[in-house]
Amino acid sequence: MSSKSVGMSLLPELFSVGLYKANQGRMVRQFTFFGVVILVAFGCLTLSNGPLLSVGRGLQVGLPFGLWGVGSWLAFRAVNLPLFADFLISVESELARVTWPARTEVIQATVVVISTMFFLGAFLFVIDLVWTYTFTLIGFSEF
Repeated sequence: MSSKSVGMSLLPELFSVGLYKANQGRMVRQFTFFGVVILVAFGCLTLSNGPLLSVGRGLQVGLPFGLWGVGSWLAFRAVNLPLFADFLISVESELARVTWPARTEVIQATVVVISTMFFLGAFLFVIDLVWTYTFTLIGFSEF
């Protein structure tokens, strides 16, 4: 497929209101949509409290709100673009096949990781003390 045909079909897709394969990949598509909308909202909030702080109140509130609306619409259309929607549908089907560990397995792995981090930190602390003592002893460093 050439890039010209992809560009030609993208513009009408942005202005359509239909859902592509509405019953497939629903959870992943909804989470992706809400994640993008929240990111756009934080960007608009930063815009409102940053560069637009010195302008009039109407522009300070109106422009970010308008950008949030446009960003939300683009997020909605993005999760319904056939190429991206098919990707998200396949992501959800792969997540359904994952063998998730049991609660006890997760707890055991967490204990192993935390204890390893503690012992590694203690080991590095002791090594640091030894080098500090050695460098102080030979006069290389004064603490």
